[in-house]
Amino acid sequence: MAKKEIILTGDRPTGPLHLGHFVGSLRSRVELQESCDQYVMIADMQALTDHAKEAEKVRASVFQVALDYLAVGIDPAQSTLCIQSCIPALSELTMYYLNLVTWNRLKHNPTVKQEIVQKGFGESVPAGFMTYPISQAADITAFRATLVPVGEDQKPMIEQTNEVVRAFNRTYKCDVLVEAKALIPKIARLPGIDGQAKMSKSLNNAIYLSDGPDKVAKKVKKMYTDPNHLRVEDPGKVEGNPVFSYLDAFGTDLEKIAELKTHYERGGLGDGTVKKYLLEVFLEFLEPIHKRRANFENDEAGVMEILKKGTEKANETASKTLSAVKRAIGVDYFL
Repeated sequence: MAKKEIILTGDRPTGPLHLGHFVGSLRSRVELQESCDQYVMIADMQALTDHAKEAEKVRASVFQVALDYLAVGIDPAQSTLCIQSCIPALSELTMYYLNLVTWNRLKHNPTVKQEIVQKGFGESVPAGFMTYPISQAADITAFRATLVPVGEDQKPMIEQTNEVVRAFNRTYKCDVLVEAKALIPKIARLPGIDGQAKMSKSLNNAIYLSDGPDKVAKKVKKMYTDPNHLRVEDPGKVEGNPVFSYLDAFGTDLEKIAELKTHYERGGLGDGTVKKYLLEVFLEFLEPIHKRRANFENDEAGVMEILKKGTEKANETASKTLSAVKRAIGVDYFL
């Protein structure tokens, strides 16, 4: 029997998850959990690398992110849900790996460079933030993950993880660590409702999985479209238009969506009509998610128990990897 792929995936708890998270990785997690051995991590330590002064927000968001996981259909009987800071082996692995990476290499990681600009750090970049690609490498290798569902912008992080794997195995003449592949979905990124390239919590341009119908309706109503489509009879542009990007991602009636695109491009179709249909699509998609969420949100103790059990299992796996790493290095004094 073929060996199961091992997946490591997760999110930083800095607020609720949105539709971009669903398209980027949550959908893949639900689809793959039956056929793969999947670890889903709430990466609170990585969240603290740029939210150290908002620790209470990070703590509160752990529960909210867990609710979103359960609401979209991630099943704790099939996926291991865990909290990063409760797995001590990850911090120790990070320390060992940091010795195999140059500061210059970290500075030139494209994802890190982009996020430094986006977050407006200037010269005040937290050291923890600069090293979080290595923390991520520790997460991935601790569970011997072979697949990591990520957006296109996160590919450099997987490449850096594999550099660490190769450097470790070469330095210590072993095959303890395994390389991972990035699993990039067909639609890897959603634009923001304001037309910016990426839906993001920090840019305040997201529709959240927990948003109720009224809130979704308000956001759809003010959504950016084609700025040159001033009158109903004017031809409109579909490419780069968030409304149609969302229909491609969430719509199920492909024939109707194709007709709407053709009509919009030739003129005679107003933004309001297309947005009305998009709202119907969103509400149909979100209804079962909201129902599942409601089943869990009044049982915080139950949700935290799921995280506790998953973290205990994750701890066992990560500790085995740490022991193998320490033996390879030669610091297994009392193992």
